Amino acid sequence: MRTFILSVQHLLAMYAGAILVPIIVGTSLKFSTEEIAFLVTVDIFMCGVATFLQVWKGTGTGLPIVLGCTFTAVAPMILIGQTKGISDLYGSLFLSGILVVLIAPFFSYLVKLFPPVVTGSVVTIIGINLMPVAMNYLAGGEGAKDYGDGKNILLGLITLVIILVIQRFTTGFLKSIAILIGLVLGTVIAAWFGIVDVKQVGTAHWFSLPHPFRFAHFSFDFGATLVFFIVALVSLIESTGVYHALSEITGKQLERKDFRKGYTAEGLAIILGAIFNAFPYTAYSQNVGLVSLSGAKKNKVIYGMVILLVICGCIPKLGALANMIPLPVLGGAMIAMFGMVMAYGVSILGTSDFKNQNNLLVIAISVGLGAGISAVPDAFKSLGDHFSWLTQNGIVIGTISAILLNFFFNGIKYQQKQEDMK
Repeated sequence: MRTFILSVQHLLAMYAGAILVPIIVGTSLKFSTEEIAFLVTVDIFMCGVATFLQVWKGTGTGLPIVLGCTFTAVAPMILIGQTKGISDLYGSLFLSGILVVLIAPFFSYLVKLFPPVVTGSVVTIIGINLMPVAMNYLAGGEGAKDYGDGKNILLGLITLVIILVIQRFTTGFLKSIAILIGLVLGTVIAAWFGIVDVKQVGTAHWFSLPHPFRFAHFSFDFGATLVFFIVALVSLIESTGVYHALSEITGKQLERKDFRKGYTAEGLAIILGAIFNAFPYTAYSQNVGLVSLSGAKKNKVIYGMVILLVICGCIPKLGALANMIPLPVLGGAMIAMFGMVMAYGVSILGTSDFKNQNNLLVIAISVGLGAGISAVPDAFKSLGDHFSWLTQNGIVIGTISAILLNFFFNGIKYQQKQEDMK
């Protein structure tokens, strides 16, 4: 019974992230309520599969790591889905997953190209790209008849306040599910306003197995593949921190081959996610805290959560239930979650040497270009469609700028010196 309860706790800790990504992406790409419900359930199912790949020693690190949707892919998925189409979106995700598998044996060496000044800049740019999505949802959804209505703003702010109060006045497990509680209570309050649609739950099926290529088969785009590959690299760097943290918590020493298997497992998760028209996955840090808090360091707890995820991923009614959450409520929660992405980027930058003027220039130019192009995507439109993958995507141009500028100013030797100092 204790193992089951701990498995449920892990499920709840990652559930908000698991359902928010498909709802946000599906809504932004104008999917129907039935299609969004499918996205939610297939994503939950694939979170279970991805986590199994990471936890099982045969394919992953063998640590109690939970893989879930990465928020860093949300803005690129929306942009590529709207401009290139669903086929290019999933085909490019598939290719990026293959690239991750191919570089997995060498990634520990490539990390030198992504010191904190680069990684922090990229994550900050991604956070900046996400915030307009949150604000649009807070106002009721772009194109909605009641866009900007005071009722929408009030609902979103109430949801945000609930999350902040839980974060401030609770500890342990409750604190780890603050977003989920905020979404539930925000939806209950929204029901009093009469803006919650419960009909979709009644029409949804009780059981359905996920199947591949539900929305589209693959087509490929170089620019989109590059975007998702960059996002995957950032996720791998974040996951490396999770590997180290859980290695210390569990007392299991990791060797280079374990890191290789961990990176490979994440690449396989991206590939399978694309095949089933789901999402890219990364290690969830919130579940690391739960392992430390509960003291349950055995993989059987995570295996129990995997079984629960797979079962939940076969029940479309649960997907429809999650899709009931009104957009303003989602917007309130997204301000907290996406703001944390941006704050995380700033915290990474905080480990850089700000006394080094070169680092300040790297951050200034890369973040400036990334944020600027995101705000004015047509600034370089005259350069033509052949370069649109670079000139109209803030994440790509910001990342490439950060890598090149860091190499120009600091070089590999400086990065190695910084690592040796640690």
